[in-house]
Amino acid sequence: MMLVAVLSGFAASLLAPWLYRIARGATGWLIAGLPFGLMIYFGSFVAAIAAGEVFVFSYDWAPSLGIRLSFLVDGLSLLFVFLISGIGALIVIYAGSYLAGHPHLGRFYAIILLFMASMLGLVLADNIIALYVFWELTSISSYFLIGFDHNREAARAAALQAVLVTGAGGLALLAGMLLLGQAGGSLEFSTLLENGELVRTDPFYLSIVLLVLAGAFTKSAQV
Repeated sequence: MMLVAVLSGFAASLLAPWLYRIARGATGWLIAGLPFGLMIYFGSFVAAIAAGEVFVFSYDWAPSLGIRLSFLVDGLSLLFVFLISGIGALIVIYAGSYLAGHPHLGRFYAIILLFMASMLGLVLADNIIALYVFWELTSISSYFLIGFDHNREAARAAALQAVLVTGAGGLALLAGMLLLGQAGGSLEFSTLLENGELVRTDPFYLSIVLLVLAGAFTKSAQV
């Protein structure tokens, strides 16, 4: 069920333009059902997490390389899940009125759902490689959102600048994360958190910190 919840936004993104051609003005309300449904699903974890439990869901991806599509649900990730799905629902509803009559509104729904799904995967990812994949998906979807009004040269320039900066930051983040995995002996964050002392005594510890910070500071939504 967790895998379905995380990937549902990507499926909805593919269907959004088709849905808009059929439902027109009601599309935003219909699409908002997905993030509201995600809030209900993740809300079922609140009581257990408040009691101190942590949930890890793991699926084979490339097991020979130690890469798994794994997700961790704890208090912090759950907070961001509610922010992403709650704000996402409000945005798609508001967009139906704000962009009413826009010839590319269906495309906007597709891009915002792609962005929401990528963010959801990012905050839940427990595997370093999975986190990097979702990180880059947020960069790609941000590129399309910033350049949505592609007829304006300023929008195209801003989108290109954003994707170049975040792309470079993503490579720095990946390098830092791979060094982190080597230092901690695992690609899973849940395991790395238990090996904090091992990571801190690694000779590349400072490089890891600087590379991860460099990746984070290329994101425009740090705060």
